[in-house]
Amino acid sequence: MQKTRNKNILITGASSGIGEALALEYAKTTAKNLFICGRNEKRLNEVARKATELGAKVHTKIIDVSSRSEMEKWLEECHQTAPLNLVIANAGTSSVGETLDSVYNTFNTNLYGVLNTILPAIELYRKTPISSPANRPSIAVVSSMAGYHGLATCPSYSASKAAVKAYGEALRVKLKPEGINVSVICPGFVRSRITDQNTCPMPFFMEASEAAKIIVKGIENNKSIISFPLPLRFVVWLASILPNCISDYLYGKLPKKA
Repeated sequence: MQKTRNKNILITGASSGIGEALALEYAKTTAKNLFICGRNEKRLNEVARKATELGAKVHTKIIDVSSRSEMEKWLEECHQTAPLNLVIANAGTSSVGETLDSVYNTFNTNLYGVLNTILPAIELYRKTPISSPANRPSIAVVSSMAGYHGLATCPSYSASKAAVKAYGEALRVKLKPEGINVSVICPGFVRSRITDQNTCPMPFFMEASEAAKIIVKGIENNKSIISFPLPLRFVVWLASILPNCISDYLYGKLPKKA
């Protein structure tokens, strides 16, 4: 059954990986207006071309999500163009080598980039009347399975994703009385420019298009945590509740990234 194109959706980090896959999935299903941003103009324009061919009206923006003022301005412009129904804070990066610069860059993108996306969105949602319970505005933040426990192989990445997970879980409860839905997305190993750099084993590896379908369905059903694949979720959850003396030993045995 063909779904009605009635959603105005904003996605950050849409030039590759999960962000690109989400843009294309929404473009062929429910997106009327699709606002996407990224740092690489060539890749972003290619995603926009594909999404346009799938039927969505696409608006692109080259922007740094770590800039609070630029993101506030862009969110306001998007909302004026077409009132937003769904905002997905997806943009992310991973440290290579955990140098001083890479650690700060990881937190600026993965944590502050999320805040710079969703906080303006929340304020815009609060100013927009909700016509019916079925039209509750939504926010989704992309965390990671790495956010369940600090990883010595990528300390800043796992810590920034843990902060996003905790913040999203708290916001869901806080914003529910205001009629705003919040979902936290915790993928495992999904094909992206980040996982393309990995040299360590990646169990239950998944293509981005498959992950996008799971995420879209989870957001539509207003799931609190969209965590997949299930076998890996169980493993990382179990490891997160083990005594530290045991988890330290187990995580210390993980293969190091090259």
